[in-house]
Amino acid sequence: MLKYGKMVNKVLNSIFIKANTVRYPFERRADIKDFRGKIKFIPEKCIGCKLCERDCPSNAIKINKVGDKRFELELELDRCIFCGQCVDSCLKDAIELTGEFELAQLSRNKLKVVYHAKPAEETPESKV
Repeated sequence: MLKYGKMVNKVLNSIFIKANTVRYPFERRADIKDFRGKIKFIPEKCIGCKLCERDCPSNAIKINKVGDKRFELELELDRCIFCGQCVDSCLKDAIELTGEFELAQLSRNKLKVVYHAKPAEETPESKV
């Protein structure tokens, strides 16, 4: 009987204590410094060295050459472990980490992201 008395006391005390949880979808947390979310690729900076592709422990990155000094990045989000190794190994800072973390999808096909390079600019000589 003594145990039930302690339990009732704790239950009644917990009614007046503020919850430690956050109402997540309705209340967002402030951005966390150095958070490792989805990566962002800047194709203009890429030189095609493929260090990010070689250093990726989960083989989630593939660099494709699409033109003269133009490259695109294929990222498989279902394989990526968000370790940030690709960002550290990129010599030209063509890859950055973002704070985006809500990446759930119903289809696995939507988890493959391709960052396309900008189309080649036409010069007056190339039109002839």
